[in-house]
Amino acid sequence: MNPFAQFVKDLSGRLGSGFSSLNQTSASNQAYIRNLEREIKEKNVLDQSLIDLPVVVFDLETTGFHPYQGDRILSIGAVKVRGLQVEEEPFYSLVHSGVSISEEITRLTGITNDMTEAAPSLNEVLNGFYRYIQSDVLVAHHAGHERKFMNHAAWTTMKRKFHHRLLDTTFLTRVNRPDQALNSLDECCAAYEVSIDQRHHALSDAKAAAALWIQSVKEARENGYRTLGEVYTKLASLK
Repeated sequence: MNPFAQFVKDLSGRLGSGFSSLNQTSASNQAYIRNLEREIKEKNVLDQSLIDLPVVVFDLETTGFHPYQGDRILSIGAVKVRGLQVEEEPFYSLVHSGVSISEEITRLTGITNDMTEAAPSLNEVLNGFYRYIQSDVLVAHHAGHERKFMNHAAWTTMKRKFHHRLLDTTFLTRVNRPDQALNSLDECCAAYEVSIDQRHHALSDAKAAAALWIQSVKEARENGYRTLGEVYTKLASLK
């Protein structure tokens, strides 16, 4: 889909919106993001107890691994963790990617071109996601993948950098079990006896990663690590 067609599609999906209301919504979203950025800068999460750290665990399904070479986000799933509990209300949305989904990705994720064609735009989904995560610390498994796509998405939709602190679940598994070669989400979940309902579904994987994070926090506390700063110090010594 060319940029003009995408622009028209995005406009048509807004109930009763004209150009003036669209601009007002955009300005409101930008102001909200600026407030979040200030909150993130003011937070000192390194000295906060791991068990009290408010996090959002999330996962992306994408068309590939390279957002700067044309790969796009297909879906976002997320859950909030407070203490050692997952909150009931999750976040999930498909994303109108604007690109063709390969048969391989459809087999892997179950997401089809028809499904994303009817989905909201990346701009709409990202705005909803930011309002869900607020200024919380984010967690993902193999977070480098999520970071690349969130950096790209934030810049292309809002011309802003992605400022949220993003932790990798393997930060804790490496500290807790340095002698075990735990890499994939499947391997880590098996080691911590965490089940995955539907692999390569963004919300299902986010829930599994959240359960993994909770079990890892419990184990880290048992091993004497109380804060995120202590975990970073230990990780530095393992290199």
